[in-house]
Amino acid sequence: MRRIVLWAMSTLTVLVLLFSYSTSRSSSALVAAETRTVTTTSKTSDSTGSTSGSSSASATDSSGQQPTDTSATASGSSGSSGSSGSTSTSSAAKTYAGDAVMTRYGNVQVQITVKGGKITAAEVLQVPWNDRHDQMINSEAVPVYNQETVAAQSAQIDVVSGATYTWDGYTQSLQSAIDQANL
Repeated sequence: MRRIVLWAMSTLTVLVLLFSYSTSRSSSALVAAETRTVTTTSKTSDSTGSTSGSSSASATDSSGQQPTDTSATASGSSGSSGSSGSTSTSSAAKTYAGDAVMTRYGNVQVQITVKGGKITAAEVLQVPWNDRHDQMINSEAVPVYNQETVAAQSAQIDVVSGATYTWDGYTQSLQSAIDQANL
């Protein structure tokens, strides 16, 4: 009788472990499918005009200085890009991707859309999305951060309780994008 109970408990344990492993594997595949991937962010440079030479051929906005409307910046790498960027900002909306900032739980990268010298939209390109806890926190905090960015027109936004690491990475990446947009 004792052996039968031990065998049944062992079988039940193996089944529970097997099904929980399968669940965690399927949720990570789901996370991989839902997560936006941005190609190399190390290409972003500190100088204002060195990476804009390939802006007409690339459509991924992996460079922080790449506008989405390439017709507004014809040959943006000439001279001082700071003054020409601010004059052409009023005519067309441009997007700027901030640096990817490593936090305790993963990278955070923010992209802003600027039109007329104002931030019209903000969105994350990368955010920790590794498990259900990350998904729960960031699905609540990121929309708040995006709205506050547009309202504040700066990186001076309030932290959402429970999302301090995301806020830290978000504000650093946001400031990087704002600096690239010369705001």
